[in-house]
Amino acid sequence: MKKILGAFGAILLALGTQTVAAPAPDLKQMDVEALQQQIDAWLNKEIVAMSVKAHNEKYGNMSDQDIITLDNQWRAEAEADDKPLIAATLSSPLSVYLSRMQGQSVGLFVEIFVMDNKGLNVGQSSITSDFWQGDEAKFQKTYDVGPKAVFVDDPEWDDNFNIWRAQINKSLTDPATGQLIGAATIEVNLTEWSRRQLAAN
Repeated sequence: MKKILGAFGAILLALGTQTVAAPAPDLKQMDVEALQQQIDAWLNKEIVAMSVKAHNEKYGNMSDQDIITLDNQWRAEAEADDKPLIAATLSSPLSVYLSRMQGQSVGLFVEIFVMDNKGLNVGQSSITSDFWQGDEAKFQKTYDVGPKAVFVDDPEWDDNFNIWRAQINKSLTDPATGQLIGAATIEVNLTEWSRRQLAAN
């Protein structure tokens, strides 16, 4: 993970004057472990495990075609006035919790969502483009790999907010048993992360 994040540092250093007030530091020198501990402290809560396990039971016998149908429904609802599936997901206790988690980060986390063992959204801090993540690297390189898997995706420049963003994706386990139950994606504002590290030094 440090090696991958180190690549972020090279990119940010090369583009530092365009993205932040001062050149960004090398991310290899940042306290990556502290950020990971912060994420885990919020995700290793009973509300997360209970929500994911309940979702696994509800959708556990769903066929691949049924999953695609649900995903298509979500995509259609994103463009429609009536959004029953989206509304139900965004109003769930887990989504409310994740929204609060994002708010408490004060700009560090720009999106958080949790998936079940099929890659279906269980809770999220904002509307995602799709309901099923099982065909994407964020799920295939975490849940499909094992309970301790972490996958850091390549950083992307956000033209709307003028920030660098990157997703930290990780497997989710039941804190009580250690059993693999799902996965989570946390999108980090790298520009804000760099600013905080510069301020701390």
